[in-house]
Amino acid sequence: MDLKEARPTPLKPIEEVPKEGVEAEARRIVPVLKPAERSGFAQVELGFDQQLAPDESKRCLHCAIYAQKDITETAEARSIGIKISPGAYIHVLPIEAGFVGADNVGVLIAEAPYKQDKIELVIDIGTNGELILGNRERLISASCATGPAFEGAELKFGMRAAPGAIEKVEIDRNTLEARFKVIGDDRWSTEMEEVKAKGICGSGIIDAIPQLFLAGIIDKTGRFKKDLQTSRLREADGQLEYVIAWADETSIGQDVVVCQDDIRAIQLGKAAMYAGSKILMRALGVEKVDKVILAGAFGSYIDKQSAAILGMFPDCEPKNVYSVGNAAGDGARMALLNVDKRREADKHARKVDYIELTVAPEFEKIFGQSMWIPHMKDDFPHLRDLLPEKRETEQKDEEKRALSAGGG
Repeated sequence: MDLKEARPTPLKPIEEVPKEGVEAEARRIVPVLKPAERSGFAQVELGFDQQLAPDESKRCLHCAIYAQKDITETAEARSIGIKISPGAYIHVLPIEAGFVGADNVGVLIAEAPYKQDKIELVIDIGTNGELILGNRERLISASCATGPAFEGAELKFGMRAAPGAIEKVEIDRNTLEARFKVIGDDRWSTEMEEVKAKGICGSGIIDAIPQLFLAGIIDKTGRFKKDLQTSRLREADGQLEYVIAWADETSIGQDVVVCQDDIRAIQLGKAAMYAGSKILMRALGVEKVDKVILAGAFGSYIDKQSAAILGMFPDCEPKNVYSVGNAAGDGARMALLNVDKRREADKHARKVDYIELTVAPEFEKIFGQSMWIPHMKDDFPHLRDLLPEKRETEQKDEEKRALSAGGG
């Protein structure tokens, strides 16, 4: 791409603006609000408050220079106070809606679902989950409050993804014993002389809950089963909890556990995400998604199979589920270096239809069903061999067929 030729053409004066009875005024600079001072959709997009916007319009009318701004905002670094080259330009991507901001537009231009024929579901995982669904025909988006539990907050032994955090968990389905890995060491805890776990991070809890479910320690509703023959399951502070790491395996001198409240916090977040996806699918008129893209720094580290068993997104063929990392950052870099990507951002941010989930009449019902692991009613054919209930049903069917064959 020729950077010089790709530059946008300068704005030209509009000569046909009527100026009868209007006195000419000297050109003056109308200050743009700092990003942190803006509130409301119009102020975020335009950069002017209710008083500055008319002043800017009058000034431009008097000097006959067209002042309408592109969606993408550009300003010189010296006017904002960022300490880089004073002549450098700052580009701000547009927003889609009040709760779907420029970071989601960064994801949009990085993954470019508007160039695909198949239906793609893009999930930007964070405290506020942002969803994009569609293809080149139509794109819709939504925002869902997943909460901070996915990032390790609000958990009894939760912590950020740092050295010493439990990031992967496996539970033996026969002995109900656990082993785990911590950030900074590729070995399993059973292979280490000193483990020194400090807590559990988001990817660790996303692994732990499906493992508890597959081992039969919790049921589909997320509730612990009582009277299991394992010392790792116990009651403390009025609720059941499962010990992931014993105190002598930690550097904090305490057992690291997953308690009932931890499971509920994750269920609330994953239910919001799943319900949002289902409502978008209904709005788009599709029964299934062809591809799932997990974005966000957190999305890079979670196990795709664990996320599917937990029910973070609708059923999809495993090979079509991808983790792409910090796609918002990738999109920002692309827009910074490529003028065409800025134009794409301006164009497609306008075209994405925003769906407000909280006003959808079916949201509460779908949300309640999505609290189950992986879901109360939805079928997951690609997980059929993994889910306990499905395996038991198939085993009973095989036993019946064997008995029938023997009797014949």
